Amino acid sequence: MTDQVNAEDADALPSRQTATRPLGWLLGLALLYTLYFAKTLLMPVVVAGLFTLLLGPVVAWLKSRHVPRTLSAVLLLCAIGGPFTLLAVELSEPAQRWVKQVPELTAKVTEQLSILTDGLEPEQGPLIETRAEPADQGGFFAWFRGDVEPEVSESAQDEDQRDEDPVTAKLKEGGLEMLVSMLAAAPLIIAQLVTCIMLTLFLLVFGPRLFETFVDNFPQVRDKRRTICLVGAMQRELSRYIVTVSLINTGLGLTTALVLWMLGMDDPLLWGVMVGLLNFAPYIGPLLSLAVLSLAGIAQYGLEWVALLPAVVYFSINMLEAQLVTPLVLGRNMRLNPLIIILWLMLWGWLWGAAGVLLAVPLLVCLKLAAAQLNILGNWVRLVETRA
Repeated sequence: MTDQVNAEDADALPSRQTATRPLGWLLGLALLYTLYFAKTLLMPVVVAGLFTLLLGPVVAWLKSRHVPRTLSAVLLLCAIGGPFTLLAVELSEPAQRWVKQVPELTAKVTEQLSILTDGLEPEQGPLIETRAEPADQGGFFAWFRGDVEPEVSESAQDEDQRDEDPVTAKLKEGGLEMLVSMLAAAPLIIAQLVTCIMLTLFLLVFGPRLFETFVDNFPQVRDKRRTICLVGAMQRELSRYIVTVSLINTGLGLTTALVLWMLGMDDPLLWGVMVGLLNFAPYIGPLLSLAVLSLAGIAQYGLEWVALLPAVVYFSINMLEAQLVTPLVLGRNMRLNPLIIILWLMLWGWLWGAAGVLLAVPLLVCLKLAAAQLNILGNWVRLVETRA
């Protein structure tokens, strides 16, 4: 009888899994659309969570040295936010200047590329039209002998001007629209930044005690001591990763800025900060940095080979960092499949835009490390870590 019941349960198990599979897909789609439509609310929460993981062990260490959590959290936020604020103030003027130059610079580059392309095309005679000449001047034969200069068609010149003017106007219009959209988004960005700072402060001060109360009072958590130890170990591991990646990207930005300064490049600190931030997004970030540095080189040196020198220098430094420094320092923690990274970047770029691209890889590594510490989703962890 027992064997018969067990057989019936075994037969019913696949049918139950088949019945719950559509529910799982629906929950996944609901999660995606929640992340998309609630990005204004969730983005500060995620950034605050990353900062809490970064600063949490330091606050706990200072707490063990009898430093109040409120004081240590405020001091740490000031120590991090102060230099960033000064850096933002220092770079605001050159950043605004370059943003204003984008339409004119794009039109200039397009014009120079058109001239270069026209120079590579085979020469063709200009459009000509014959003028009616009196019979005593020889008419067509006089022109053939060279007595009459060929006349370029004015309609052809007007057509060329009409073809060029809309392109330039469209480029300038696109640059102005980008500038207006950035200015319109400034209040929202400031509000999210203030929310992120306040939430980070409250998480550092009140988060640990709130978590301990949850573990002690909720019956769903059975092994309370093991849960606290496991979360503490996971937090230390994630904090170590975030600190390491931040230091590597800071070193990349400072090295790039120093080399560009030695080459006489304008605003080297601005480009160093840019490449350091974009390096949080593998593959896509370096490509964007190469494009921007190439454009900046053309703006400073013109359409010459020397204009590519800043991009070549950055590419060399980035290859050294990506192929030697990062694998040597991070080791297994940064073992991520390139295809998984690209798909993950596309997903978060669609969800949260540029901020999602910058946060995508740190989030993926944090989720992978958390799953490894909790001994869950082992198949997915091995899939993410698949070598290229």
